[in-house]
Amino acid sequence: MTTIGIIGAGNIGSQVARAAIGAGYDVVISNSRGPETLTELVAELGPKARAATPTEAAEAGDFVLVTVPAKAINDVPVAPLAGKIVLDTNNYYPQRDGQITALDDKTDTVSGLLQKHLPESKVVKAFNHIGSADITTDVAAAGTENRRALAVSSDFAEATALVTNLYDELGFDAVDVGPLSESWRVERDTPAYGVRQNTSQLIENLAKATR
Repeated sequence: MTTIGIIGAGNIGSQVARAAIGAGYDVVISNSRGPETLTELVAELGPKARAATPTEAAEAGDFVLVTVPAKAINDVPVAPLAGKIVLDTNNYYPQRDGQITALDDKTDTVSGLLQKHLPESKVVKAFNHIGSADITTDVAAAGTENRRALAVSSDFAEATALVTNLYDELGFDAVDVGPLSESWRVERDTPAYGVRQNTSQLIENLAKATR
């Protein structure tokens, strides 16, 4: 069975863990405070989950979800993620993260920065523009009318394909934004950010985005 490593056990990380376990995945989840702080969460998640350090989660995952503040990108372990697909949920909030010049002057994207930090990994933007509660509730079977759509963006086709399939398994349609250089179209303060939208609406909102 496929194992998902999760680095970051906050709202998004824990909700993706719940959804993934419901879909049959195994999960190894971590945070910055140590696995002993995840006892209650792992007990809730059940036998298909275990707590670990970020490095252990990175090593254990067939692919890995990174869901940490943008200011913590450089704390993500590099070596154990080499060659792996890495899902990035991060968003940039200056009031939390401090000022990051490459994002302030729009010469890079949040996921682009993670890709530079992980040069041997295949980074893909995922789950960044949905409220955490909706990950397990606003779901529907494939083909359902008005099914919620989520954006995916990567420089690697296999990473885009993996997230497209994962979205479908968890109950969402996927819209391919293109390479990471275009992932700003679904970042904070864009029309697609944080709103419920089906496939056609998401495509429209991505097109409306201005940088």
